[in-house]
Amino acid sequence: RARMRLRSGVFACSCLLVQALGVALFLRGFFPVPVRSLPRREARADSPAEPAPPGPGMVSNWTKIPPPLFKKVVIVLIDALRDDFVFGSKGKQFMPYTTQVVEKGTSYSFIAEAKPPTVTMPRIKALMTGSIPGFIDVVVNLNSPALLDDNLIWQAKTAGKRIIFYGDDTWVKLFPKHFVEYDGTTSFFVSDFTEVDDNVTRHLNRVLKREDWDLLILHYLGLDHIGHMTGPNSPLVGPKLREMDNILKKIHISLLSKEDASLPNLLVVCGDHGMSETGSHGGSSEGEVHTPLLFISSAFEKRSAPPAQPEHVQQTDLASTLAIGLGLPISRNSVGNLILPVVGGKTMREQLRFVHLNGFQLSRLLQENTPAYEKDPGYEHFKIAEKSHGNWIKLYLEGNNSEILLNLGKKVLKQYLEALKTLSSSLSKQVAQYDMYSMMVGTVIIMEVLLLLLLSVPKALSKRAEFEVPLSPPLFSLLFYLMCLMLCAVHVIVCTSAESLCYFCSMSWLTAVGVMMLISALMCGILSAIAKIFENSRLPPKNLIVSSSSWSEIDVLILAGTIGHVLSLGASSFIEEEHQTWYFLINTLCLVLCQELCRNNFLLKECDPQHSTNVKQNFHSIGETSECKNIDIPAASNSKLGKATSSSEFIKGSDKWISLATPWIILICCRLLRSLNQTGVQWAHRPDFGHWLTSSEHKSELSFLAAVSLLMIFFLVQRRCSLVSKIAMALGLLGVYSYRAAIGNVVFPWQHGGKDISKGITEARFVYVFVLGIVFTGTKDLLKSQVISADSSTKSTGLWEVYSGLVLLAALLFRPHNLPVLVFCLLIQTMMTKYIWRPLKFDAAQITIMHYWFGQAFFYFQGNSNGIATVDVSAGFVGLDSYVEIPAIFLTAFATYAGPFLWAIHLLCYLSSEVSR
Repeated sequence: RARMRLRSGVFACSCLLVQALGVALFLRGFFPVPVRSLPRREARADSPAEPAPPGPGMVSNWTKIPPPLFKKVVIVLIDALRDDFVFGSKGKQFMPYTTQVVEKGTSYSFIAEAKPPTVTMPRIKALMTGSIPGFIDVVVNLNSPALLDDNLIWQAKTAGKRIIFYGDDTWVKLFPKHFVEYDGTTSFFVSDFTEVDDNVTRHLNRVLKREDWDLLILHYLGLDHIGHMTGPNSPLVGPKLREMDNILKKIHISLLSKEDASLPNLLVVCGDHGMSETGSHGGSSEGEVHTPLLFISSAFEKRSAPPAQPEHVQQTDLASTLAIGLGLPISRNSVGNLILPVVGGKTMREQLRFVHLNGFQLSRLLQENTPAYEKDPGYEHFKIAEKSHGNWIKLYLEGNNSEILLNLGKKVLKQYLEALKTLSSSLSKQVAQYDMYSMMVGTVIIMEVLLLLLLSVPKALSKRAEFEVPLSPPLFSLLFYLMCLMLCAVHVIVCTSAESLCYFCSMSWLTAVGVMMLISALMCGILSAIAKIFENSRLPPKNLIVSSSSWSEIDVLILAGTIGHVLSLGASSFIEEEHQTWYFLINTLCLVLCQELCRNNFLLKECDPQHSTNVKQNFHSIGETSECKNIDIPAASNSKLGKATSSSEFIKGSDKWISLATPWIILICCRLLRSLNQTGVQWAHRPDFGHWLTSSEHKSELSFLAAVSLLMIFFLVQRRCSLVSKIAMALGLLGVYSYRAAIGNVVFPWQHGGKDISKGITEARFVYVFVLGIVFTGTKDLLKSQVISADSSTKSTGLWEVYSGLVLLAALLFRPHNLPVLVFCLLIQTMMTKYIWRPLKFDAAQITIMHYWFGQAFFYFQGNSNGIATVDVSAGFVGLDSYVEIPAIFLTAFATYAGPFLWAIHLLCYLSSEVSR
């Protein structure tokens, strides 16, 4: 049978390419391109008339879109405005005017629920189109393209409305050429708290005096930036809320003074999303999805008493409500409902007309997206309400003005509202529909490659590091052709019976058949590899003792833990709380290492001479020994017993007891780190030590901890650096503390009273100089070891200095309360190297997987999670005075993945220092 031998590296790269194909196909199904409705030029069709009254000759005389309810509308969008910032204690303390209007003014207040992902661009889409954007918009959020869907801004511009915008330039990118006047501000420069809002407010006095506009939109970013940098409990939040309150007061008073007898004006106050307890957003916690929504107008009745708990509405409801308020057609893709209290002061006929327009738009959207729309409960309810509405119009046109007409109208209104709610729910479920067939094909490819990699691990880690790829069985066997035919038949059946659009079905037949052949070949290769394993297992073992001792407890744990983690990712709960899996694995690893150390230090010394004789007979590499404790097995031996006995002499005296204590010290460090940052989903809201440290009352404690942490980092890193790098590291760490003091996170001991807070640009750039200097020194040594002389010590020193420079960069980007994470990372690496890895002589594969485990655990010790809300975007703007895309992305990514990255670099440093093995 034809077989091709591949080096393990070539085989792994081939598998990686195939797996990338599977991942791309899966993601294409998971993030489907949204199906667009009719082009916008066709979207502004004639509005439906009122339902026809029953009986001959009866026709409604209301066929056009209702006229506007408000003359001017001002939308004030305060980025990251949580509901408790307005309706909670902070609102009463820092937003007195807004609180007074909410409690006793002419206003309606609601809590608008935003759907995840809670980032700005998808939320603006939801507010203006009424649709629910997908998670792919998180990626597009970095570079927002023009919005092509039917939306409120386009409808207003088409109707001749004059729109002015000031604020986040995301609006300018989404709605180009829609505003008669605009001034965009950069949303990503999060260290700017004041200028980004001042650039909006400076236009207000001039614009409010003018009459040449109909819709004014203001998007304030300062509060969001404060949240990213310092969190929702920062002392900076109060003054910012007070600033927003004064702006709302100015706008409201100006709108009231400009009103005439024709139409009232409307002020809308809202947030695009909230913020989590750490100040970020993007996830689905209560603080991130609940935002205030206020409608303030003289058209509403004045409140006599403070309202009860505000009613919950969907954020998508704003688009429908504003469309009715401005006399515009509701956007075709909107899944929102009209917020009825806003039009509650109108006549019954007008209210019924408004909800009928909303119901007609939702039912039409349902028809375009659902083949069996007539069976949908929402559609059925709407048709019933429409029929009742026709009966009501008949009575109305006949001149019946009795109490019966009013009560019937209320009943019809209730029917419409129930239908709207059901229709909106059905459409929201349609939006979240995945391309399951593409996802399944991608998953099959990924799982096949994974299984093939697992089956090839023993061969890849063997001395020859080669893998035999059987060519004949997969390509010329009957099984291969049968599988191809079967998969092609399944493909035809799925694609012809699919009710919705499928990406994999839209591919050319040649491409689809190629993918089917790839799946079949992989499956045949897997079966061939399994057959070879069974064939080898039937052969008598050449050396029973070696084969029985080749797997240690560490090997079993590493294999079981890695496979168990992969299997756990099949459940969403385990993904949400993945940190618990890694905490459990590294704790278990520490206990197994403790057992291994105890065996080395105590059990091997008590073995008898007969055991020594057996070892000699089986390994042929053991020197003559007079005592069992002097057994010496060369490092090249792969057996567990060989490694253990050869290392027994390495641990003597006090080092032995430090070695035995090392796993327990690591366990204590990990337990302390778990208390520093709560992460995941279920318990992320619980208070932790990090929240205690970052509160304004404990700034002195945080300063002391940061100073001690920076000193520890220096002592742990400098031991293998050159003198120049040691000096640069010391000055760089001093610059890190100066930067944090400049931006107000920590204080110097001699500081008294308040200090002006700056952006710390000079201090941060001072540190960057030393980071680049240390990395450059290390890179120079690496090049020297490769080009001039093949000196392993120079290479090892160069790698360590590069590592030291990256540690300094991490210290600059980490928030002060997270510096202990960096300290414990370095401490664990130092202790593991000196007291566990070298004495026990673990092989490269075991040490690599241990580094991977600890790297993943430290990703979560930083406070990260699998939700985008925990990404600290403020790290991307350290030392920058304006938004620069590439450095901002690099710094944010490095700060987020610093844990895994530093452990990966340390692995390179360790392996380079062990070239003698």
